[in-house]
Order: sequence, then C-alpha cells, then structure tokens
Amino acid sequence: MNPIREHELMTTRRQLFGRGALGVGTAALANLFGDSARADQRPTAKEHGGLHHAPKAKSVIYLFMSGGPSQLDLWDYKPLLEKKFSEQLPAEIRDGQRITGMTANQQNGLPLCPSKYKFRKVDNQSDGVWVSELLPHTATVANELCVVRSTFTEAINHDPAITYIQTGSQVPGRPSLGAWLSYGLGTMNENLPHYVVMHARTNFAEQSLFNRLWGTGFLPSEHQGILMRSQGDPVLYLSNPEGISHQDRRKQLDALTALNQSQHQRFGHPEVLERIKQHEMAYRMQTSVPELMDWSDESAETLNLYGEDVNTPGTFAACCLNARRLVERGVRNVQIFHRGWDAHGRLPTEHESQCKDIDQACAALIKDLRRRGLLDETLVVWGGEFGRTVYCQGNLTREDYGRDHHPRCFTTWMAGGGVRSGITYGHTDDYGYNIADSDGVPLYPQPSKEKWTPGTMHIHDLNATILHLLGIDHRKLTSRYQGRDFRLTDIDGHVLHDLIA
Repeated sequence: MNPIREHELMTTRRQLFGRGALGVGTAALANLFGDSARADQRPTAKEHGGLHHAPKAKSVIYLFMSGGPSQLDLWDYKPLLEKKFSEQLPAEIRDGQRITGMTANQQNGLPLCPSKYKFRKVDNQSDGVWVSELLPHTATVANELCVVRSTFTEAINHDPAITYIQTGSQVPGRPSLGAWLSYGLGTMNENLPHYVVMHARTNFAEQSLFNRLWGTGFLPSEHQGILMRSQGDPVLYLSNPEGISHQDRRKQLDALTALNQSQHQRFGHPEVLERIKQHEMAYRMQTSVPELMDWSDESAETLNLYGEDVNTPGTFAACCLNARRLVERGVRNVQIFHRGWDAHGRLPTEHESQCKDIDQACAALIKDLRRRGLLDETLVVWGGEFGRTVYCQGNLTREDYGRDHHPRCFTTWMAGGGVRSGITYGHTDDYGYNIADSDGVPLYPQPSKEKWTPGTMHIHDLNATILHLLGIDHRKLTSRYQGRDFRLTDIDGHVLHDLIA
C-alpha cells in the first residue's frame, strides 16, 4: 500500500476532530456544542479567586489507614460488650445485613468480642472524645480532633471499598480525590507537584495499592499524584544520568518540547500539551525536591516530636514530617498510605504494631502544624475504607481475636482546616454494629447515600465536606466525559455543616 495512503487510514477519530478543531473548526464546534466544547468545565467565582466560596483550608493531608482499622479497639467505646463476651450477635441487630463470605459460614456463628483495650474520655463534655490506650500520643491532641463515628459505605471488600472512597466509584477508572483537588484548585508552588503520595513502611503490608488510587482517570494527566519514594531518588529519574549536566537536560527538554509542539499542531491531541507540562515540572523538581528532602533546617526539638522513627526514611513518622514540609511549601494535597490494618486474625498483635507506627507521628503532625500557624489552613483527615466487626473472626479469646470487614459504621477523624475541634459526631448502637440515634437506638432502615440522615457521614459526604472546606462546591466541580458530566461525589454527597467551625 502507498505509505501516504496508509498513514491517512491510520488517522484516529480523536486526531480527526483534533485537527478539525484548529483554525475555522474551532468557531464552528464552539457554535454547535456551546460550553461543552471547552476542555475546562470548572465554574469559577471571581470574588473568591476562582473558588466557589471562601475556603477554610488551603491544603489537605490525608492519612489513609489501608485495610480497615478497628474502630471498636481505637475510638468507639462499647462497655456493654464486656457483659456479652462470646454471646451471638442478635439477629435483630444484624437485621439481615450483608456480611462477607469469610464469616458467613463460621461454625461458631458470630460471637461478640469486646476490645481488650482500655478507653478514656479526654474531657467530661457529653460529646467529648473517647480514645483507646493504643493511642496515647493521639489522646494528647484529642481536643483538636473532630471524631466521626458514623462513617459508612456500601462496599464490603477491599478493592471496591478503597476505590470507592478514593474515587467516588467502586468501578476503577474515575479520577481520585487528589486529582479532583488538583483540577479544581491548581497549585500554589509551580516547582512541586500539585498532589504528592507516600507509602509508609509497615510490618503487615497485606493489601496492595494501585496507582489508580491516586490517578487522574479521564482528567488531564498533570493532575496525577506523584509517588514520593523512601529509597533512591525520591521521585523516579530525578537525577540526571552520569555524564548529563543540568544544562544538557535543559537543551534536551527544549528539543523535546519543539517536537511535541509540532506533534500537537499536527494531531491536536491535548495530552501532548500535558506531556510538555510534565517534562517541565520534572525539570523544576530536580532542584525543588532535593531541597525538600534536606532536613538540616529541622531542629532537634522537631525531630524529637515525631519520635525515633522519623530518622528512618519511609516510616510513617518520616512521611508525616515530609507532609508538613510539603504543605509549608504550597503543595495542596498530600496523601500517606499506611497498609496492614486488615486484622482478620491476631488483631491485638497487628494493631499494636500499627498503632506504634502511627500514634506519635499523628500527634506530632497536628502539634507541628499548630505551632507553625499552619493547622488552621491545613485539613488533616484520618481513616480507612471501612471498619471492623463487633463479632469475632477466628480465635475467640480476650488476648487473640480477629475481626471481619464492617462497612455499616466506622470512625474517621479530621483536624484543623476549619472543622470543629474536640467533638464526636454521630452515634452507634450498644453493639457498635449500626449507626444509631443519640439514645443509642439503631436507625432502621439504615442510612443510605441517596437520602442523607442527620448524624451520619457517607463517604460521599466526607468527600463533599473536604471539597467544601477547600472552597469547592462538590456539585459544581465537574468534567465532561463520554457525553455526561462526572464529579467526585457522583449524584450524591452532602456537606456536613455541623462539623464546620
């Protein structure tokens, strides 16, 4: 076949419309499709610098406990269970709700298992915060926390659950929370990524993490989360190869940019321009990231605040200190994933190790942000994809027990960034199995995402509230894809104004 004819036949539909959009085609398409022809559908409000309303926070640090931490052993104190050890979960409490296949056919049924850990109330207020002895350092900042005990989700297994809370859909392919924030807010520092992700070391790394959890889906690739590593270059290929100077790299990028611009003029593909932006960001990061990772300006007092682990790269403590340094430098969104909370068996052994990893660092992060005047403008979020069951999985002893996945009610906390401090929000029943009213009576039918119930927080409500605190109306931050407008909260989500100071 004639090579020229073959090239013409290989032209894709995207390339055809891309070329057609140039020149006269731009005006024609704009007239035909109106606003939908624009690449950027984000509405703006001039009086708030492009945001929908005045923000409470500028940045968010999301501490994600992957695997599902046990709210019953950390935050949700249930003294009644002490009297009901080994009794079966009452049928009326379960109310026919779905449970996983891992415990559905247990020979010993669904035996109740109280926590082996002691709890204390930080103050005597009716809505004061209860904290487990597993979190002694976090207890020292409990008056800074807004603890939500009534978080819930529909997903009951890890992959759909973590995909759901991170992207607003149980089906992979949607943009992540961080990507939406980058898309809606832009950057405050052109030399660092809009969105940074870190994986903290753990002794129980059972669950895999996929890059789609911090991916862009159908949003432009510049909003992708950048994974910061603890070994080698903090970001892949940050260092130049041997024999290549910074000036050589600049010349290479200039040549590559010229080629990419030629490609864009020819095919009109928007991702070509995104590629140019990413290359330029990588070049700037060769200077900004080494400065970020140089802790020589941190005082001994600060390092001691985070504990001994802070001196080991990749620990949760080191990640938290890096998170503070990032928001201090204008990074909008930082997310730290800490795996290993999936305690189907040996929960005391595993949770004690996990809490040792995170406890002091969580408290230190809040104290460090507060003393630097950053906490009021930085929203800190802590939580997982679901919680754990009140009934036991595996061994039923006070010293060694496991808990299955539980999406019906679990605990999330927030601090700083415009949220109320020193409070708990929402209630669970005496068994810690269902969301309940203020008297502890289970809510039947159970709350759903379709209709908001006061005192509850669906994961769409959590994401809507995070966006609101950063100045974004979750209903208006949309992107058109395949003929419809998508948003992080899909067609649901309710801003929890009761949590906002």
